[in-house]
Amino acid sequence: MSVAKKDVSIEVPEQIVRFVVVKDSDAEKKRDAMLIYPYIKDEVISFGRAAEMLGMNKLDLIALYGKMGIDYVDMTDDEFEDEIKTVERVKAKLG
Repeated sequence: MSVAKKDVSIEVPEQIVRFVVVKDSDAEKKRDAMLIYPYIKDEVISFGRAAEMLGMNKLDLIALYGKMGIDYVDMTDDEFEDEIKTVERVKAKLG
């Protein structure tokens, strides 16, 4: 999946230039994913929309974030258990 690219100019501390200006396509994907992540976290855009913007599919983006230690599901263990219980209750009512 290819996306149109545009050059932009930003000011960053000199010490991080080597992390922002990258030549490797994998490093570029990681950089771009990290640039967009705060907007996903703040629910400004969805994972799916971010993936489209980055020219990849949603599952690949989720996997990329996972490799970087960013979880797709942002819940505590207790919240996750509550979700499972809710699904089980709904399933029992439907079944």
